Amino acid sequence: MALSSCSSSRQLAVQKSKTEQLSRKLGFTVSKRDNLPLFEEVSLWLGAPYRYGGTTRMGADCSGFVGAVYKNVYHKSLQRTVANMYSKDCQRIGKRRVKSGDLVFFNFSKKKRRGLTHVGIFLKNGYFVHASTSKGVIVSHLSENYYKKGWRKSGKVW
Repeated sequence: MALSSCSSSRQLAVQKSKTEQLSRKLGFTVSKRDNLPLFEEVSLWLGAPYRYGGTTRMGADCSGFVGAVYKNVYHKSLQRTVANMYSKDCQRIGKRRVKSGDLVFFNFSKKKRRGLTHVGIFLKNGYFVHASTSKGVIVSHLSENYYKKGWRKSGKVW
């Protein structure tokens, strides 16, 4: 019995340490009930530079980043372009129903009013991760004006 409780105490300590590290890296509170495999994978990508057409931590664009994370975490292959990810890999869901791992889509082009030009992965509580052209892979919040203005759709991957 003593071994069992010692082992479970050690596991809880390791898990608490892991959630504390992820909280620091991601910039919001992470608990053991969160999608830890996704959060751990995302934490490995933070700071990776933006590279158009890239799909690795050496450099990735938004759809390349999302596709690589989905492959590593969920073992699913996604379409390579933002528009095709939405139209072929996702079921549309309302903004209020977005959950960890769902995709969030934006349009930052002044010319294309209805098209999709950017994608990220929703984490929790309004936070999402994406490959920014200026800062590389970062965590942002949907309440930031830039993302509020660019928001178009969200989708649950099939």
